[in-house]
Amino acid sequence: MKTTIQVSRETKKLLDSLKIHPREPYDSVIRRLIEYRTDDIPLSPETLKEIEEALKEIKKENCIPRSK
Repeated sequence: MKTTIQVSRETKKLLDSLKIHPREPYDSVIRRLIEYRTDDIPLSPETLKEIEEALKEIKKENCIPRSK
């Protein structure tokens, strides 16, 4: 069964930019995003600690800005 959803033009542009090829259906793009989001492998305690430390550094503004 197919259904229609409404998204803003900005969201559509973002979805377009995530397509692997121009004719890829939006359903495939959205499914890929969902699969990436629902990772079954939990993060290790070490990784979680590194993320917490990185977030603290970002809050202190002790990071190098990424060039555009």
